[in-house]
Amino acid sequence: MAAVQAKVDSSKAQLDETLQRFANAFSWLRRAPLWHSPSEHGLEYEDVTFPAHDGVPLEGWFIPAPRSGKLIIANHPLGFSRSGIPTHLQPWHGDWAASGNGFEVDLVPDYKILHDAGYNVLAYDLRNHGMSSAANGGVTTHGFTESRDVVGSLGYARTRPDTRDMVIGLFSRCMGGVSTFAAMTRFPEAFDGVRCLLSPQPVTPRYIVQRRLALLGLGDRLNDFDTLIRLNTSVGLAQRVPQEWAKNVRVPTFLYQVRRDSVTDPSDVQAMYDNIPLADKKLQWIEGTTARWDGYLEFQRRPAPMLEWFEQHMS
Repeated sequence: MAAVQAKVDSSKAQLDETLQRFANAFSWLRRAPLWHSPSEHGLEYEDVTFPAHDGVPLEGWFIPAPRSGKLIIANHPLGFSRSGIPTHLQPWHGDWAASGNGFEVDLVPDYKILHDAGYNVLAYDLRNHGMSSAANGGVTTHGFTESRDVVGSLGYARTRPDTRDMVIGLFSRCMGGVSTFAAMTRFPEAFDGVRCLLSPQPVTPRYIVQRRLALLGLGDRLNDFDTLIRLNTSVGLAQRVPQEWAKNVRVPTFLYQVRRDSVTDPSDVQAMYDNIPLADKKLQWIEGTTARWDGYLEFQRRPAPMLEWFEQHMS
């Protein structure tokens, strides 16, 4: 009996260790580097730095479009930098290949498309990502604190002499999208005059966690996981609620999402869309893939609907 009990105790200890590793990785993300530059596409740009709403220094690129009075502010996905994520290289490949996302996402072509369509672009790294400063103990909170960065980017655009009078649209991907929803909830006045939002693949962390726990054989440990991330970050899953934040979206919004995304569930984005309290909204599904990364590359592959959205609302 003692041997059996020892084996049970060992197995439980291993599962507990796996759960702790997952919670830690969910709390403190590996930073993606600036693997690409606008200069690779012949774009002139300026390295810029500006404060978030709470003063955290953020790093970015300003890509000018001569004689244009329109500005797109780009917010990147979780774990990315403003240039993307080199998931074709280790250690990022090892993190994502099992879910079918082991290929690179280079976001710089997005900025080239926007520039050539006549938009100035401000692309920056959220706190604890890319080259922006560490904040809040280095933890990621899926919009709870990152919302302050979105507000900071708007403040910077409105005080910079060459952009302060420009028409503004937002291109907020994944965590950049839910951070935008959270910012609209907490700082609605910051969005006065913002014309529209394009938001690919916003996600509620609970959905990703449930999928990952099931794959780890820990499907019954959601509450334990929540306790661990609260201990790590002070912000539990109940405070990371993009579906609720979506009820406070205040500008015309276009969402798009890989329908059969292997790391989440389509009902999540559908609920966010349903909760947006505006008639001027759109939801587009991406078919034929289970790779979330394909959703981030959709704009480069088929930009026409997204450019039409910006043109419709920013003219």
